[in-house]
Amino acid sequence: MNKAAPLKQKSRPMGGWRRWRYHVSAALLVLPLAYLPRYFDDLALLRGDKGLGQREVGEQTVGPWSVRLAEWRVEAPRREGEAGYMKQFTLALCRECIGQVKAAYLHVGKPRSLRAAGALFSGSPYRQMTSVPIPTRATPASELWLTLEGWDGSVYQASWPLKQASPATAAWLQAKGE
Repeated sequence: MNKAAPLKQKSRPMGGWRRWRYHVSAALLVLPLAYLPRYFDDLALLRGDKGLGQREVGEQTVGPWSVRLAEWRVEAPRREGEAGYMKQFTLALCRECIGQVKAAYLHVGKPRSLRAAGALFSGSPYRQMTSVPIPTRATPASELWLTLEGWDGSVYQASWPLKQASPATAAWLQAKGE
């Protein structure tokens, strides 16, 4: 009977890709953990657990009504394509004025008329949001104007210095102007 000797397989040491694929897969599992705090922070902001926004500007009386204004994120304006640089703000109306206010607008610089009142706030009366275009001619000394229109046709305005409403935007404008 002819016994054939079993074939010996050459043992190759693990090298190159085979050796490192385990390390790469472990890194792919661990790296997202570094982004979890930012993710949970964003969720809390969206739910309203962190208030009106990242930085509340304060409460101000506008005609017979009072409002609270906040910066959505404490950062420089973001470029939004052809629209230019935009900055997001949030607004909360007082409980008494919710049924009286028809619309709220926000504008950098004093608006010429109600037709050019600025960016319209939208959302719940307890937290309305808007993205305000930051004009190229704006300076750190510019003002942020809020226009409230009532259901009876009345129009009231209030303003904040841009340095108070958004220090990050004022600093960005200062750096842009230099």
